Parts: sequence; C-alpha cells; structure tokens
Amino acid sequence: MTVILLRHGRSTSNTAGTLAGRSEGVELDEVGREQAEKIVARLDGIPVAAIVRSPLLRCEQTVAPLAAARGLDPVVEGRLLEVDYGEWTGRAIKDLTGEKLWKVVQQHPSAAVFPGGEGLADVQARAVRAVRDHDERLAAEAGHDVVWVACTHGDVIKSVLADALGSHLDQFQRIVVDPSSISVVRYTETRAFVHRVGDLGGDLRQVVPPPPKAPEAPDAPDGGESSDAVIGGGAGR
Repeated sequence: MTVILLRHGRSTSNTAGTLAGRSEGVELDEVGREQAEKIVARLDGIPVAAIVRSPLLRCEQTVAPLAAARGLDPVVEGRLLEVDYGEWTGRAIKDLTGEKLWKVVQQHPSAAVFPGGEGLADVQARAVRAVRDHDERLAAEAGHDVVWVACTHGDVIKSVLADALGSHLDQFQRIVVDPSSISVVRYTETRAFVHRVGDLGGDLRQVVPPPPKAPEAPDAPDGGESSDAVIGGGAGR
C-alpha cells in the first residue's frame, strides 16, 4: 500500500510566524489556497483510492479541491491531528526559541513534552498507528495495493517518515516538509519504502503500484510488490 503524506498548504499562522497547534479558525492564506488547487494537477494520473485528513480547517481546505475533482469524501482521522502544543499554542516562534524546552525539541525530541500538551513520542505512536490502520483497511477493501492520501501537519508527517526510514525520533528534525509538500511511503509485509520526502513538484506517476499480478507470477524484480529491496538500486519504473 502506498500513502501520500500531504502537508496542508500555507496557513495564516505560518505567515504570522506563530505556532498554530490546534487553534480554531486557522485557515489557508492566499498562497495556501493556490497550493491546494495545484495538488489536483500534481496528482493527475495517480489513482487515489481515498483521502484521510486531520480534523483541522487548514487540512480540510487543502484536500477540498482534490476531493471534489475525484468525487471522494475525505475521512476525518483524529489521530492525524496536529500536535497538542499546550501552553505553546498560538505563541510567536521567535519567543519560543528562548524557552529551555526549545533545545530539547531540537536535540532530543523523543523526550519533549509540551507544557499542558503532549509528547512528540506520543504523537509519533498515534500517527504511525493511524497510517498503518488505514493502510490495512484500504488493502482489505481493495484486495490489492492502492494509493491513498493522508493530509496532516508538519511534525506529524516528520514523525511518520522517521518511523518509515527506521530512524530514531531524535533525528526527525533533519527531515523537511514544507507546506503543501508531498512525501510518499509504500508499506510492504516486512518494511517501508520511502519514495519521496518533502517533494514540491516532481512527477509522481512512478509511485503508482503495478497492476495485481497472477498468483503464479514471480515477485517484481524492481521491488514493485516484493518486500525485498533491489541490490544496487534497481532500474526504476
């Protein structure tokens, strides 16, 4: 199964330099709305089977054009909700850099627990479980590999990517996912394959799974349906 991890478009909080968190009423700004419209063209030719999103408005607005174009009803998933930043919610980023916890978030995020909020390790646990659960559900419904979209937030996506990369959460600040960026992970029986990280404009057609093969056919040598990685990197699709 292949999940397209879509970060919401640029929001009014992003441009204001504040930590939106779960604040109500934070929506896409003009650039963010344009980014949401462009996602439709970016995913042209990609057979999206489902859209799952965070409950927050900025994610709802981001997937709305794609959902309308594909005739899909997005599934709202609470486990993809933004981090609960607690007392940090709504504050200016420039002011937060002076907090003692800021260094912990940067250098040892697995130990970071936001005052009155949640810990980043808990965020990763809930987000990864959500992605895995929807992956399993969609595989069972379709009977074969499909591509689906999960629209959520920066730190949530970074935590899922860290897990897929087999990287400790303490390294997740090395991952960059800008607003409206796309990251792609294909899950197999034994491992995850990370096809894109923070992509802002590349051709995504190569991440489409191959058509289901006959039961007697061998595993795809390029890793298409196999859980094995291709030694030497393979020839691509």
